[in-house]
Amino acid sequence: MMRAWSPAFSARLSPPLWGLACVVVLLVSIAATQAPAPPPAPPQTNHTADQEPITPIPPPPAADPLKLALGERLFGDGRLSETGNVACSSCHDLSTNGAGNRRRMAQDGTRLTFDTPTVFNAALSFRLNWEGNFRTLAAQAVSSIESPGNDMHSSVVEVVRKLNADPAISRKFYAAYGQAPDRDNFLDALVTFERSLLTPGSRFDRWLEGGATALSSDELEGYRIFKSYGCSSCHQGVNVGGNLFERQGVFRPLVEGQPKIVRVPSLRNVATTAPYFHDGSAATLEEAVRRMAAAQLDRTLTDQQVASVVAFLQTLTGNYRGKPVVGASP
Repeated sequence: MMRAWSPAFSARLSPPLWGLACVVVLLVSIAATQAPAPPPAPPQTNHTADQEPITPIPPPPAADPLKLALGERLFGDGRLSETGNVACSSCHDLSTNGAGNRRRMAQDGTRLTFDTPTVFNAALSFRLNWEGNFRTLAAQAVSSIESPGNDMHSSVVEVVRKLNADPAISRKFYAAYGQAPDRDNFLDALVTFERSLLTPGSRFDRWLEGGATALSSDELEGYRIFKSYGCSSCHQGVNVGGNLFERQGVFRPLVEGQPKIVRVPSLRNVATTAPYFHDGSAATLEEAVRRMAAAQLDRTLTDQQVASVVAFLQTLTGNYRGKPVVGASP
């Protein structure tokens, strides 16, 4: 083992040995200064998504392309209704926000009880509809077709009869399922398509996945307020909501009329789905944020706070088939 140099140590060496020791020390010093620098530490992996109450939307699940194409055709097929004029796409416009295009009237002219929720990302919610009264997409589809309060006024039995009477659509069922249309494969095709209606790739999801520049400072401030004031207690998870029930109007009234308990809506694409609340009574996102803060959190937000929260909510707009979801025309 090498000893450190000291005067006492050098005094015990004869001149030749003392000179040799100096040379050794000099060579060691030179070698140390010329040694290569250690490699830089690898960049830290961003674990943002693991630390936040919201998780990114996954890509649509893998599906049989024949069943997927058949389900898409059925989604836009008017034969699901009694008149032949109303399809799923009549109320859920996939070219815009997947919702009702601000339409609050039924086909017969009566006013709808509930604002039409978007079908985008519905497959990620634990219950469906405002009252959360359906656990599966298939059950919700049957209700849309058969419930007297909806526009279709038909039955699954009648729909299947119409499909079997059409040789072209029957061939598609045989290609996808190996048999003629029946209740099970009709609903399976429709649900297969609805499960594909996910909207990944929002700017907020890109930030969650490590894109540090995906959000502005104002949008990040809005997200900070959203979490610190308690909004994320109900609006969290992959769908930023859609996974529990809540009373409307905890501290003061939020909406008029029933129901008082609703399934917490998803905030995915919320900037595109005006009007807001189950009765459509909030025309703008700014109004909805103010009313929610007051009624649910007992908070009065400043104009700047409202603007920041709205800026954050606008980052939740995702993409359908590679294009951003857009709002319906007024």
